[in-house]
Amino acid sequence: MEELLISIASGLVENPEEVKVTADPINEEGVTVLHLQVAQNDMGRVIGKQGRIAKAIRTVMRAAANKENISVAVEID
Repeated sequence: MEELLISIASGLVENPEEVKVTADPINEEGVTVLHLQVAQNDMGRVIGKQGRIAKAIRTVMRAAANKENISVAVEID
């Protein structure tokens, strides 16, 4: 899952080498939280107008996780 999130975010930003993803252990609800970190000047590109790109990233990640029968949440740090 981390590789998918890295590839999505790297295509959006100007500095793809600064894209980092860390995963928290599965919590008590069975959800794995993925933390996406990008360069400060790329935050707007990842979030988008009114959060539309961030919402789309979360939707794609949930769909991919659902296909593998796991639960994933994405937080943009």
